[in-house]
Amino acid sequence: MLLSFELPGPPYGKARHRTTRTGINYTPKETVSYEGLVKHTFRTKFPDWLPSAFTSFVMTIVAVFPIPKSVSKKKRLQMISGAIRPISRPDWDNVGKVVSDSLNKIAYRDDSQVVDGRVVKVYGEKPEVSVTFEVLD
Repeated sequence: MLLSFELPGPPYGKARHRTTRTGINYTPKETVSYEGLVKHTFRTKFPDWLPSAFTSFVMTIVAVFPIPKSVSKKKRLQMISGAIRPISRPDWDNVGKVVSDSLNKIAYRDDSQVVDGRVVKVYGEKPEVSVTFEVLD
């Protein structure tokens, strides 16, 4: 079984927790907000989905970055064709982490159930993050 959904807008990576001067740890607002978007999008697309502790998953994330307006037509075509790929931030692992952590207790009991995964960074006309799960069990 395949489950897939798209998150509108440019890719976002999970930011490290911050510490106040008094020693209190917190997660940045932008990360909390993006995690909320991931949760809401999944719940909206799959309202009857119940996480199981006995299911394993393969997760594929395609992060589509916006093409900079300042590039030439030649470079633009190379970016669309995949000949030029984004090497900018966020890092691929932070994009995967924000998505997989957000879906804990929603798509699966724990992200340790994701037994295989891939994050791909590409350029495209419409920035988004596409998430696909293959349910193995």
